[in-house]
Amino acid sequence: MTLPRIAVTTGDPAGVGPELALRLLANEAVRRFCVPIAYGDRGVLNLVADRLGWPRPDPNDIHDLNAIDATSFEPGRVNAACGAAAYRYFTAAIDDALAGRVQAVSTCPINKESLHAAGVPFPGHTEILAARTNAERSCMMLTSSVITCSLVTVHVGYREVAALLSIEGILDTIELTAAAMERIRGRKPRLAVCGLNPHAGEHGLFGDREEERIIEPAIAAARVKGFDVVGPLPPDTAFLPKLREATDAYICMYHDQGLIPLKALAFDEAVNVTLGLPIVRTSVDHGTAFDIAWTGVADASSLVHAVTLAAKLAAR
Repeated sequence: MTLPRIAVTTGDPAGVGPELALRLLANEAVRRFCVPIAYGDRGVLNLVADRLGWPRPDPNDIHDLNAIDATSFEPGRVNAACGAAAYRYFTAAIDDALAGRVQAVSTCPINKESLHAAGVPFPGHTEILAARTNAERSCMMLTSSVITCSLVTVHVGYREVAALLSIEGILDTIELTAAAMERIRGRKPRLAVCGLNPHAGEHGLFGDREEERIIEPAIAAARVKGFDVVGPLPPDTAFLPKLREATDAYICMYHDQGLIPLKALAFDEAVNVTLGLPIVRTSVDHGTAFDIAWTGVADASSLVHAVTLAAKLAAR
């Protein structure tokens, strides 16, 4: 059996991505189910390995983009050149996945400030992917063995969320999540949709009746299409243990509504999956961790889980 080739982008060079990629390349268990290829700079990976006293990676395991001089920046600092390099690693991996040269993409974290400083007109991985692949619809899903959350809106300010919600957008998120979870779990999933406002609006007492005008019609449309979905649930009780036991995935209206419970319950295990794309893409569920960058203490568990899931999805 031919193992899937997974492009592993090393993320922001000044963050923990390079050391996570080094740990992954040295993980023999990972190589039993895929061929990981680090998309980054060999000079950066070698310098990090040297500083930490680790073996240098095999050059054959690296797709060297030669995007940045390893000695031209400081680890743990926002840097426009690092943002530009991270963007180049990512777009190269996307293009190779679209061309079939790799079967999936798994990403180490990028720094949004560095990306912005580099003039990249996207706030994060998800938006870059949607534009680069010309995806008609997409959403971010974070999944683990204990909780899975998909997000209707992603990297926007709170005051923007209500205006960005639509029946179509929520329905798209439900459909994409249901299809993904059926691939992962091997059965029809049970979905729960969160309300936007405290107490799910309390019948119009809070908010601008987003639950009645937007969320409930989306849920009704999903049920007509045969999806097993409940809601809108009050967000403050939606994630209680008994409800989690009965739920395969949550549909959350905004970033922190889903990310707070997910990271509290499954920080080291959760995997970020971008749904609706013509390629498979997974990612770690954490940031660049500038405070511990290049110290060797970063936990690579999330990246290992991300690559594991990418290989599983690529094989289906």
